[in-house]
Amino acid sequence: MADSARPPNAASVALIDRDRVLLIQRARKPYHGMWSLPGGRLEPGETAEQAAEREIMEEVGLRVWRLHPIRRMCLAEGRFVLQVYATEAFEGEIVTSDEVSDHRWVRADEIGLMHTTPDLAEVVAGAFRIFNRS
Repeated sequence: MADSARPPNAASVALIDRDRVLLIQRARKPYHGMWSLPGGRLEPGETAEQAAEREIMEEVGLRVWRLHPIRRMCLAEGRFVLQVYATEAFEGEIVTSDEVSDHRWVRADEIGLMHTTPDLAEVVAGAFRIFNRS
């Protein structure tokens, strides 16, 4: 089965606030020390959307809804099929878990200066396009 046809086993969310997106710095493998969107692995019986909602709550303490699928991609030598979502609908106060060493709201033009997970700038650009924030 081609990677793009495999069902996702991980999910992440681009949280868009006007002209910025929330990035986290990963405190664990894979991608330790790199900046990425918050998210993680699906648990048994979860859909990708349910996993995205749960992971955002666990990693950064925010409740999200109205998730728009923007891209499916393979990471970590094909071990993860990641479903990426975007939303402007979230609430709460950021409280990070021990899986996150730092977090930052950044503009799309700042991402190229950061050490990020693969294709993050392209993924975030797609998220901004959904909300006409290019």
